Amino acid sequence: MTDSIGALRQAVDEAERIVALTGAGISAESGVPTFRGPGGLWRNYSPEKLATPEAFAENPRLVWEWYDWRRSLIRKAEPNAGHLALVELERRKAGEAGGPSGFTLVTQNVDGLHDRAGSRNVVKLHGDIWWVRCMGCGVEQRNEQVPLEDLPPRCACGGSLRPGVVWFGEPLPEAEWERAVEASSNAQVFLAVGTSAVVYPAAGLAELAQAAGARLAVVNAEPTPLDAMADWVLPGKSGELLPRLL
Repeated sequence: MTDSIGALRQAVDEAERIVALTGAGISAESGVPTFRGPGGLWRNYSPEKLATPEAFAENPRLVWEWYDWRRSLIRKAEPNAGHLALVELERRKAGEAGGPSGFTLVTQNVDGLHDRAGSRNVVKLHGDIWWVRCMGCGVEQRNEQVPLEDLPPRCACGGSLRPGVVWFGEPLPEAEWERAVEASSNAQVFLAVGTSAVVYPAAGLAELAQAAGARLAVVNAEPTPLDAMADWVLPGKSGELLPRLL
């Protein structure tokens, strides 16, 4: 482990272009329940049954009760040492490259903990739980009210508001995906942090980066499908391992 961290630290120090892909694992270290695992169920409903356009069309109040519960948990959570290490890495690479493009943080998480930690160059593949979008007029707005006063919440136009996240069966936001692909295609080091690497197309970014010449590191508490192809596999918590790369 020590040798792996030392070699990866050197590679990170020398790289001018780095991409970090983060998943639910880094947020779980801050107390945010994951989709997969003991905390994944809510009132005996699985996320796959609630986070869909069909579920929202059938019972918007039920879906919003779940999101209201999630927002209340996230509000109590704080960024951990893993989040803060990524902020520092961005700061260092921005200085070396003369701009924010030296480090790109691509996240599958919707909780906003990276923003609260101080990350700036963040690509949110699955949206942001603190944004809502009107199903009627299409307006998007930030909403940090916890708990929500009305369930389901309504737009000023009278239309139904939905969470500003990507649900199962929906495409990723095109602009964010293009940013992620471009950054990954040009990365020299790709860090897969706290992600199970089973949700595509996000998991495919690591493969894309490696095919383009990047070296791949996996930092995750559990084994992932990326381990076999990775240059470095660091099993454990991101809050403990990422600070050691600085």
